[in-house]
Amino acid sequence: MTMTQAPPPAPPMVAPPAPTPRRRNVPGRVRTLTGATVAALALLFTALAVGSSSARDGLQVIGRDAGPQVVATAGLYLALSDMDAQVAGALLMGNGYADRRADALARYESRRSEANQALLKAFQLSGDDPAERRTVQSVLDGLGRYERLAGQALLLDERAGHAPGPPPAEVVATYRQATDLMRMVLLPQAYNLTLENGTIVRRTYDDKALMLPLLRAAVVVAGLLALGCLLALQVFLARRFRRVFGPALLVATVTTALALLFGTNVLSQDQDALREAKKSSFDSVLTLARTRAISNSMQGDQSRYLLDKERADTYEHTFLDKSQSIFYVPAGNLETYQAKVTQGETKALGLLGPELVGPRGRDVATAFAGFQAADADLRKLALAGRVNGAVAARLTTSTQAFDAYDRAVVALAGQHEADFERAIGRGENALDNLWRLLPFAIGGIGLLVIAGVWPRLKEYR
Repeated sequence: MTMTQAPPPAPPMVAPPAPTPRRRNVPGRVRTLTGATVAALALLFTALAVGSSSARDGLQVIGRDAGPQVVATAGLYLALSDMDAQVAGALLMGNGYADRRADALARYESRRSEANQALLKAFQLSGDDPAERRTVQSVLDGLGRYERLAGQALLLDERAGHAPGPPPAEVVATYRQATDLMRMVLLPQAYNLTLENGTIVRRTYDDKALMLPLLRAAVVVAGLLALGCLLALQVFLARRFRRVFGPALLVATVTTALALLFGTNVLSQDQDALREAKKSSFDSVLTLARTRAISNSMQGDQSRYLLDKERADTYEHTFLDKSQSIFYVPAGNLETYQAKVTQGETKALGLLGPELVGPRGRDVATAFAGFQAADADLRKLALAGRVNGAVAARLTTSTQAFDAYDRAVVALAGQHEADFERAIGRGENALDNLWRLLPFAIGGIGLLVIAGVWPRLKEYR
């Protein structure tokens, strides 16, 4: 019998070596760094979105909503003051200047329509503020009373059929009631209404001037944090997997740096645009609107000076007060003031003081001096008892000088309005460019991060 040899025993099974704790921790660390990077990028883009939204809100309020409405509301003072000036001029003309009287009454109606439109805008701008709404309602009520008194004075004047110059006492008494209501009630209310509405623009600007630098700083901090996380992720992957830096993460880092620089630059541009629009343009436009309104009232004082003999001195003093509020030079009386202005005084304070720079500013100063010279000639004729000559000078030489001055003020205001529009447009364009690029930057950087990390994580599956 043949003996069979038993097969050799199988070698014992050797278990594969267990992964080291360090190797097991690599995917977790990759995920942690990736999560921190994504969170930092999200923080960066959130800060950019909040900052740009805040800047757009400021540009919208100051440049498109409240700002233009406040300027339009400032036109209420101009419309009201010119209404009273046109009534005074029509009463002064008597029956000697039929065409000019008709023109004055037509302008009165036009200004009344402008005043109503400005009050409507003021009511819209008041929102839910009960105090401002009461002010608007008060001006509306007062304007109705003024129109009745002015209409009575014009009707009595037409019936009297007097020669050019002071009308009968009955007409003057009725007009006094109307002009007192205008000068003592309506014009101060209109001015206060403009100041109240202007607080919307001022508060918006102050808020944005505080917030935008903080938001820009937040963008910088978030951007640096995101760049730091991206660099840390790349260094870790390069050392752990013994590879050079991945191109996807390098492109993501460069794109993030560009987004950071572009975003902070846009926020800086918007802050500068808001500053220029508010400080250098809007404030000047509003100042010049007030200047035109006071100037129109000042021209009306010329007519009132000739119209009401009993109050001639009062109207001469109010003419001087208004002149000095616009173009201040020290003087104790109107004659001294006009002599200084017409002799080329340029170092002036008042509303026009800060605006008298550049060619257009010098044009305004020259035209204002011409108007004051024409007024001085008019008063010399009145003091000499040449009433008809003074009335003719008021309606020709003085009116022409005032129109030239008013055109110069309008031209200067137009320059500031153009600067205002450019500043707002520049800020809006910068934001539009940012928002066109921001979605692509977010999507592109996200895809690049995934492309740089995903292949490394697959090696551990």
